[in-house]
Amino acid sequence: MVVILIVAAVVSGALGDWKDAIAILAIVVINAVLGFSQEFRAEKAMAALKQLAVPTVKVRRDGHVVEISARELVPGDVVLLEAGALVPADGRLLESANLRVEESALTGESQPVEKYTQAIERPELPLGDRVNMVYMGTVVSYGRGVAIITATGMQTELGRIAELIQTVKQEPTPLQRRLEQLGRGLTLAALAIVAVVLVLGLLRGEDWQLMLLTAISMAVAAVPEGLPAVVTIALALGAQRMLKRQALIRKLPAVETLGSVTVICSDKTGTLTENRMTVTVLDVLGETQQVDTLLRQGVPVADAEMLPGQRPAVRSLGLLTKAAALCNDASLEAMAEGGYRAIGDPTEGALVVAAAELNLVKTELDQRWPRLSEVPFTSERKRMTTVHRVGVTPEQTDAPWSLGSHVAFAKGAVDSLLEISERVWAGDEDIPMSDEMRSRILAANDRLAGQGQRVLGVAFRPLDEPTDLALIQATDEAALEREMTFIGLVGMIDPPRPEVREAVKTAKAAGIRPVMITGDHPLTAKQIAWELDIASDSQPLTGRDLAKMSVDELEGVVDEVRVYARVSPEHKLKIVQALQERGQIVAMTGDGVNDAPALKKADIGVAMGITGTDVSKEAADMVLLDDNFATIVAAVKEGRTIYENIRKFIKYTLTSNAGEIWVMLLAPLIGMPLPLLPLQILWINLVTDGLPGLALGVEPPARDTMRRPPHHPQENIFGRGLGQHVAWVGLLMGLICLGVGYWTWRTGWEHWQTMLFTTLTLSQMGHALAVRSNESLFKIGLMSNKALLGAVLLTFVLQIAVIYMPFLQNLFKTEALTLSELLLSLVLSTVVFWGVELEKWLLRRGEGEA
Repeated sequence: MVVILIVAAVVSGALGDWKDAIAILAIVVINAVLGFSQEFRAEKAMAALKQLAVPTVKVRRDGHVVEISARELVPGDVVLLEAGALVPADGRLLESANLRVEESALTGESQPVEKYTQAIERPELPLGDRVNMVYMGTVVSYGRGVAIITATGMQTELGRIAELIQTVKQEPTPLQRRLEQLGRGLTLAALAIVAVVLVLGLLRGEDWQLMLLTAISMAVAAVPEGLPAVVTIALALGAQRMLKRQALIRKLPAVETLGSVTVICSDKTGTLTENRMTVTVLDVLGETQQVDTLLRQGVPVADAEMLPGQRPAVRSLGLLTKAAALCNDASLEAMAEGGYRAIGDPTEGALVVAAAELNLVKTELDQRWPRLSEVPFTSERKRMTTVHRVGVTPEQTDAPWSLGSHVAFAKGAVDSLLEISERVWAGDEDIPMSDEMRSRILAANDRLAGQGQRVLGVAFRPLDEPTDLALIQATDEAALEREMTFIGLVGMIDPPRPEVREAVKTAKAAGIRPVMITGDHPLTAKQIAWELDIASDSQPLTGRDLAKMSVDELEGVVDEVRVYARVSPEHKLKIVQALQERGQIVAMTGDGVNDAPALKKADIGVAMGITGTDVSKEAADMVLLDDNFATIVAAVKEGRTIYENIRKFIKYTLTSNAGEIWVMLLAPLIGMPLPLLPLQILWINLVTDGLPGLALGVEPPARDTMRRPPHHPQENIFGRGLGQHVAWVGLLMGLICLGVGYWTWRTGWEHWQTMLFTTLTLSQMGHALAVRSNESLFKIGLMSNKALLGAVLLTFVLQIAVIYMPFLQNLFKTEALTLSELLLSLVLSTVVFWGVELEKWLLRRGEGEA
């Protein structure tokens, strides 16, 4: 096509139309730019990895602790880890003192993972469950530890991910495949037209130079030279609109590919959820209270244990919330826009935020109930205990629930607290811990855990000074943590984003299947999927299951599975491959380094702009600036609109070109002289494929855009009736124009060629208005695409100028039409418009009956 356009530019220049020559050459340049490869190179990911700041680490060598660069580590080195440190390489833990490691970038686990030194008997466990290992690129969030290095550099889990990125090949997008097919077909058609027109003209004795120019002009007419510009502009404008919706497009073809998506594989943490642990449930005395219900009803939880007339359960809620906020190392900040932000461990932060929302602000509690001593959390005990002086308010000198001068609060795993609890708080008194009560507490714990909640228990013990001085000073830990009174349970979860459920509903209505892929626990994943209506009752497929399956085996079940949990980078890649083998167009979201291979392999890789790593963003086609699943669905709508607009342009321009070809092919067969001159053909293509074609590229979305399933990924560009439309409307346009030319030529009208030229140009304007939508133009309105209306009016004015301006008359060999001749051409040119409107009415009627 480029060669034909260059030849056409030379022809135009030879004919004196340097403007046409420049315009055609500009199209060549645009086409060359479009052909420039935008393939992602894995070296970029590796460069991003190398640019990460190389930390210095403390290493025990030759009996001494020394600081060295992480680059100098070798397997066998013993590394000291402490809070805030970046893990420099993969290692096996030798010592762990309350060690917790933030592994979300590598495994997708939303919370810091507690680490232990005990051996694990099942080596096939996914990364998130290998609790005696630490991995390069993760961060120590709490405690300290000692690890022996087992792998460095490319041998680490992070290095294996980089290697996976290098091995992944990206497939061409659906639009690229379709346009490639179209280009091959049009090339063959253009060559055939050149041969036919040239042979027919020579057989009739026409001048060979004129016929050569005509044949080349017809070849140009057959090729929609405005297509590269329309595609580029449509994609660029679509990317601009997506940016306003918080979706940053990194690779232009991704804009259209979004419209073809059939499956969205989404990470859970931060995309489907808020990435913020939130207390949702308080359970006391067997009664489960939803925190949002308490807030909505205005239940006086703050100091409820001191208010007479409250139910025992409500009185216990006050003590439960207060104890959870006091036995806590997180701090609280009030935000300018309202609400609170916690600083510290996410779980503890959720407790202090929930207490503040219930009017128990931690800073005020700490002043009224000052902490005197504490027993820190340990992995062996699974609890922490703090000792406080009993709070005093201006209205009262002591708490009315028979505490001593001091109180010990404990929080931790429910089974751990039950081991040291002998009584249960009943709102205004403590009662013995019976077997029935213990069973009720354990049942509530299991129920909440089964809902994906993280569950903590809270207990207290009154202390007196000076008899319990040793306990108050926490010098006797074992004696302090006994004879506790169990208060209740706190359930928390990273809640779903409020807008995501509606976005999932929209995606399903559009025939798109949302799939959750997470490194989190299966129960948590199942609960969030149920709340968002991603999956109702299907069981998650875990990383352990995926490790035992080949891609071929996974293909057999991949269309049914909605939730994947505890997955590794290889598993994500395997899921994408299986879906693509099933013919699906896959959008994959991710934020961690571990997501990069799957992001690159997917048809659309979607990285997180807020929590995403640089490596994941490099591998992605699109970046969500707000990390929101709903933004993906909005982007899919934009992508579908862009693809449909490109199809409208192809339908419009190929039909117009077909009309021109029919005129040029049939005229010699019925004995007419050459109906159109080469420059007239080029003019028609310039004014009709130009502004009107570009205006079709910005057509607003149809009302049913997100209420229909995606079109088949292998759909031909001429599918869904486009080929038939081009054939019959092109023939109708050609016959109408040829009829006008033939009748006026046979009856001796002097201006017959100008009338044919004008009728053909204006017919294409009517066609442009008609193909805007499957609905009637009179229903959607002329003003719904002002750009197209303006382009049509401008084209009409330019055509009038070509007919009546002397300079242009000489250039295009036209003659001034009389008013009756102009009106006749105008009226006959509307036949195509009415024909297309009739076609749309028949199609709508057929769909309604179906």
